[in-house]
Amino acid sequence: MPTTTDPGQLLFGDRDIALAVQRLAGEILARHPNDTPAFVGIERRGVFLARRVAAELSRHKGEIPFGSLDISLYRDDLDGLKKVPELRGSHIPFDVDGASIVLFDDVLFTGRTIRAALEELLDFGRAARIELATLIDRGNRELPIQADYAALTHETRPNEYIRVRMTEQDQEDGIYLCRKD
Repeated sequence: MPTTTDPGQLLFGDRDIALAVQRLAGEILARHPNDTPAFVGIERRGVFLARRVAAELSRHKGEIPFGSLDISLYRDDLDGLKKVPELRGSHIPFDVDGASIVLFDDVLFTGRTIRAALEELLDFGRAARIELATLIDRGNRELPIQADYAALTHETRPNEYIRVRMTEQDQEDGIYLCRKD
């Protein structure tokens, strides 16, 4: 992600993110009234988002099977990176074969992160169904990938990007529109 000293323009604050999490939980519950899909978050903030939605849904569904993916080694741009990504490892403690899974990421942009996540998830087994949930969809897709659940949308221009901050890592909740240097 481009570096900048400008924190950017706040698009959505902590209250907006809390409502977005509730919205995602409600939409997933409506689509899965009689079953409980497993949740898989993409490291880092996708994991935080998935945990928050799972906490909301657990009131109605009980414990949600939960896993995380580190897609670092599945990226299609490894040769062009300036530094080697920090590996966190993937953890899928349930059987993927035949499972219904909701995959979570914080920002949906080109679709390349999701492509990498799907490739890795398929290495764990063949799910019956994989749905995609995202906190914010910023448009500008390069691959034919769409979210099944998108809590927020904000289309960006080529010189802009979205920075999501979550309390679990950043000590605040906020979604910022930033300009590339």
